[in-house]
Amino acid sequence: MVRMARGLSLTVLLLISSALLVNTATATNANVATPIVDLGYARYQGQFDAQTNITSFLSIRYAAPPLDNLRFQAPQPPVPEPGIQPATQNPNTCYQTSFGASMAAPVSPFGHNKRQSTTPGASEDCLFLNVFVPGTIPAEPATVGGLPVLVWIHGGGYEEGYAAWYNGADLIIDSLNTVVVVVIQYRLGAFGFLAGNEVKAQGALNAGLLDQTFTLQWVQDHIGLFGGDKTHVTIWGESAGAGSVLQHIVANGGNTQPPLFHAAIVSSTYLPPQYYYNDRLPQLLYNEVVTMTGCASSAETFTCLQSVEADMLQTANSALAGSALYGTFIFVPVVDGTFILERPTVTLAKGQVNGQVLLAMGNQNEGNIFVDANETLSITDYVSQLFPDMTFAQVQEAASVYKNYGTAVDQAIMVMGDSIFVCPGYYLLHTFAGRSWKGLFAIPPAYHAQDLLYYFNRQHPPYNNTEFINAFSQSFISLAKYYDVNVKFDPDNITPYWNEYYIGETEMLFNRTEAGVPVVEPIRTDPELNERCAYVLVDGDVYDGTVIV
Repeated sequence: MVRMARGLSLTVLLLISSALLVNTATATNANVATPIVDLGYARYQGQFDAQTNITSFLSIRYAAPPLDNLRFQAPQPPVPEPGIQPATQNPNTCYQTSFGASMAAPVSPFGHNKRQSTTPGASEDCLFLNVFVPGTIPAEPATVGGLPVLVWIHGGGYEEGYAAWYNGADLIIDSLNTVVVVVIQYRLGAFGFLAGNEVKAQGALNAGLLDQTFTLQWVQDHIGLFGGDKTHVTIWGESAGAGSVLQHIVANGGNTQPPLFHAAIVSSTYLPPQYYYNDRLPQLLYNEVVTMTGCASSAETFTCLQSVEADMLQTANSALAGSALYGTFIFVPVVDGTFILERPTVTLAKGQVNGQVLLAMGNQNEGNIFVDANETLSITDYVSQLFPDMTFAQVQEAASVYKNYGTAVDQAIMVMGDSIFVCPGYYLLHTFAGRSWKGLFAIPPAYHAQDLLYYFNRQHPPYNNTEFINAFSQSFISLAKYYDVNVKFDPDNITPYWNEYYIGETEMLFNRTEAGVPVVEPIRTDPELNERCAYVLVDGDVYDGTVIV
């Protein structure tokens, strides 16, 4: 198992975020004024880039600002705006935090201040999306047919991330200008994922997920105006964005009607323990937020939280996020009983899913950046802190699976990677059975999130090989366009035939030789990984193989 120093994790993540931000900045370099799109509640004018032949509409409001008594509530329709709204600058971001840095890590490896120095202004008024269109918008809306639509959901542990990181024009170029791309924002941290009895009674649990659902409904209502086909929608996310895709796959018991999407792509599926909204830990977090914002003495703590200044709530949000176990995120989706009816793995075990087909991608070394290289906890102690509600017997059983894998740090990296990012993707693959494909990104060092540079690749990723970049990126576009990774729209694509996962547990490896030659070839899933995923801590439970049989 590869070990990584804390400084290297900072470098890797800052390079990724910096590259993506530089890339996105090109979306605002317009050449020609575009037609105006009329959404009914507002009219927006974007920009046309003659160099790429792509039109961008940035900062389209999809919901009312979630302020005052709309804080912690489900998103509401936007208020009509008069005049023409310029859609040429990226939107405010939702309030950001970063992952836990307690225990052996007094400083977060995300470089919090450095990362936020390049962040557009943070605000609660952040419910916007960006739309990218090949050419320009049609004179008449596409009521029947139109281009396939790809909706990108950003990652960041449900605590950070924003639309400006991701230039949807890159995905259009990958598609040879044949898809419409939508990049969304949603409420994060305590603003989007505060839980507890009081939120259930007076507000909306999983507000961030409800924001995402609102964008998917927005696509159904409006994407025809941009030339997109509302009956041909793929949702794609990375890390917590992939975790969000999983949540939508199991939403409403896997039976959302009418359907809001038709295909799903998950890159590094993030599934931390998903508690019920009134379990001990979500309620404890609510109580801590109440105390830290001065609302403990209020007879109506929820109403008090709605009225406190956003900066005060953000201070509590950041403090609690930073207090979590190193590499973990504290405000995450819960089982709410209405939208998410049960733990996702329970719904998956029933074979009940939204969506027709699935492509799952993973990195070879998912867990490294989330474990302190100086970690000294034993594997049993680490498991018990990562999964605090596990019984002693469950902790001992789970730890026994990893006890022979190198040092304590190596074992912690494997537990983190397998349970939180790797095995959830395999559970999805098995649930979709003959409708799913699996890929493995292995360009060294293949840490979590490095694959992003090859999706949004106009700024030349580290392994800048055209054959590799096209083979890798076009696989996702083929899934979005044809619901089949094997239908190629570029005759120069070097990817061989890609079996569905259930046929011999086949994956497609994306790597390179030491000499720099692309390696794109089918492999079989590591049998030891299969064994660990058949008995590992996922979604807050120890599984004994019953989930993926």
